[in-house]
Amino acid sequence: MCRWAAYIGSPIFLEDVISLPGHSLVRQSHGATRCHTPVNADGFGMAWYGERAEPGLYRDIMPAWSDCNLKSLTATLKSHLFLAHVRASTGTATSRNNCHPFAVGKWSFMHNGQFGGYDGYRRHAEALIADEYYPHRRGATDSEVLFLMALAEGLDQDPAGAMARATAKFEILARQRGIAPYVRLTAAFSDGHRLYALRYASDEQAPTLYHRWSDRRGGRAVVSEPLEQDETDWLEVPPQSFCIFEGDRVSQQPFLPDAARAAA
Repeated sequence: MCRWAAYIGSPIFLEDVISLPGHSLVRQSHGATRCHTPVNADGFGMAWYGERAEPGLYRDIMPAWSDCNLKSLTATLKSHLFLAHVRASTGTATSRNNCHPFAVGKWSFMHNGQFGGYDGYRRHAEALIADEYYPHRRGATDSEVLFLMALAEGLDQDPAGAMARATAKFEILARQRGIAPYVRLTAAFSDGHRLYALRYASDEQAPTLYHRWSDRRGGRAVVSEPLEQDETDWLEVPPQSFCIFEGDRVSQQPFLPDAARAAA
C-alpha cells in the first residue's frame, strides 16, 4: 500500500507537509505505521497548483528520503493546493510513468489501494478507457486506468458520481476476472480549486484516511496517516465516504459504487 498527503488552504511551503513534520510523508516512505507495508520506496511524486490552471508535476523512481531535488523543491515551492505520494507497488514496474500523482489538464489524481488480481485482467481494464482519454495513458497501473475512466464518466461536472461510476465498472471487472479483495481504495484528486478525497473497499479493510484543519497554517491536510503522532485532533474519514474540501469547509457524503454497479 502507498502513502499520500494533500493540502488545501493558505499558501505554505510544500515541506511543511512533505518533509518537516515528525511523521511527514518522507518519514512514512520508510516508516509507515498504518498499513501492511512500512516501506514505500517504489518512487514518489507531487502535483502543485500555482498561477496557472494546470498543476506542476514532479515524479521520480528514487525513494523519497534519498532525493535531494525533492528536498530542494519542497523547501522553496509554495502552494495553496498540492498532492504528494510515495509508492509501494502492487505488481507494476517501478517507473516514472507509474508514479503518482497523474495529471490531465487541470486535474491531478493519486490513489492508494488495489484492484485484486489486476495483472490477470489488465488488458480488459484498459479497454474501459474511453478513446478520447486513452492517449493520456502513460503507465501500467490500475490507478491511472481509474483516473482516466473517471474523466470520461464526467469528472468535470460530477466528481463524486464520476468516481463512483468508474469504481463500479472496475469492481465489476475485478469480481468477474480478479481475486479478493476486489477493491481497496483511498484517493485524492483536484481541479485546482477544490480537493476531493474518498475512502472505499469491497470488504471491511478500507485503507486509512484522515484530515485536520490547522489554524497556524490556515489550511487543511488530508492524509493516509497523521503527520504528527502527538496531535489528537485528526479526524478519521469513515469507510464508503466521499469528501469535498474547499477553504475551511468540509462536506462528506456516502460513496456508493454499489448503486452505480447495480445500474451498470
